Amino acid sequence: MTINEIYSDGMAVSSSEEPSHTYSERARRNLWLHMSRMGSYSETNEVPVFVRGEGVHVFDANGKKYFDGISGLYTNMLGHGRPEFAEAAANSVKEMTFFPVWTYSHPKAIELAEKLASLAPGDLNKVFFTTGGGEANESAWKLARQYHRLRGDTNRYKVISRDVAYHGTTLGALTITSLESYRKPFEPLVPGAVKVPAVNFYRATEHADDFEAFGLWSAQQIEEAILREGAETIAAVFLEPVQNAGGCFAPPQSYFKEVRRICDKYGVLLVTDEVICAFGRIGTWFGGQKYDYVPDIITCAKGITAGYAPMGAMIVSDRIAEPFQHDDTSFIHGFTWAGHPLSAAMALTSIGIIEREDVLGNVQKNEEYFRESLNGLKDLPIVGDVRGAGYFWGVELVKDQVTKETWEGAEAERLLRGFISPEMFRRGLICRSDDRGDPVVQLAPPLISTRADIDWMVGTLREVFTGAVKHL
Repeated sequence: MTINEIYSDGMAVSSSEEPSHTYSERARRNLWLHMSRMGSYSETNEVPVFVRGEGVHVFDANGKKYFDGISGLYTNMLGHGRPEFAEAAANSVKEMTFFPVWTYSHPKAIELAEKLASLAPGDLNKVFFTTGGGEANESAWKLARQYHRLRGDTNRYKVISRDVAYHGTTLGALTITSLESYRKPFEPLVPGAVKVPAVNFYRATEHADDFEAFGLWSAQQIEEAILREGAETIAAVFLEPVQNAGGCFAPPQSYFKEVRRICDKYGVLLVTDEVICAFGRIGTWFGGQKYDYVPDIITCAKGITAGYAPMGAMIVSDRIAEPFQHDDTSFIHGFTWAGHPLSAAMALTSIGIIEREDVLGNVQKNEEYFRESLNGLKDLPIVGDVRGAGYFWGVELVKDQVTKETWEGAEAERLLRGFISPEMFRRGLICRSDDRGDPVVQLAPPLISTRADIDWMVGTLREVFTGAVKHL
């Protein structure tokens, strides 16, 4: 009996009476899936259709049960089916369907802005709502450019970001993004993108034996880029606390303090993209509380509502907001649905649950257990590196543990999409197999997940990776 058979009760039934192949055919006919190879779906390779969720699990149209090991793309922090959200949503709709935060306001937007300001580090007290993370990053670059212009720095338009990083797909956010396969179909992009190395210690060529020294070196690459481009041209630096694309690159403690010093020295705004990391994913409300720094702007989304409604936000320091608070000056930017009353109600409900149930404490308590459990997989020859923080982990796969030789091209395709991804799915684990950098498998389960859940996920990885060794 496998660990999957022990874990599953085998009693799940679908809440839908429609056969999965019917759903799949309807999806192929009309539903354009995001970031997906639509040509890979056929009558024999159905579109996966999920019909309901319960806690940390989801169920497909055939009634099969899956563990949501990627939290619905990093959003489902608290599990499915919580009645508090249904009650809050019903009350919100009863009170007021919608009213914009263009010129006007409403109580839920005000209450949520107050709450976010109280949770954010330092003087980040002004909250600009969006409907998602890419919009938040787009907003932050535009705000940085207009901020400098208002202060007379009319040449500051460039943005620095790290290699392999993903920051969204709108044209500005795509410019900040560093994934060439995402960028090329839409070039030319917005002028001004500058790239620096990611904090990938596993493949370090400088200070490969000293994590803290490597962190300082990585930060200094930002300073070198500023000097190379001309400090008077740089508007902002965009960094994730733990970088997602490439596989959960977590920095040493020294890194962000040095980046903060560099940005202050040259008058550059520090924007931390916390679309994934905020609201407990790495064990703290925001990255500044884990890595001891205060950015000028935080962008966030995903976990803000625990996935119960779309929402994003840009949280801005008083200093950066100050030029916009006088006379007839406006930030010439906005989105119709930003700050939607129902979404704001969902965010307040989520934050309330995180506080009442000490969800951050659960992540902090299990962080090292998660790390050590994944490190135990290194007895398998294809497991090279384990990295991440909180409930956000990447396992890099290699051909050779000693030389760190990676899988590329057709080999990576065969490893990840030809074997590992379908095997994970077959065994009931939804996670992410990613080759936007070196091949990695990522786990980011709901923040309420237990050590038993961690054991099951890691046990499933062991079974699949063992099978991969034989398959290859």
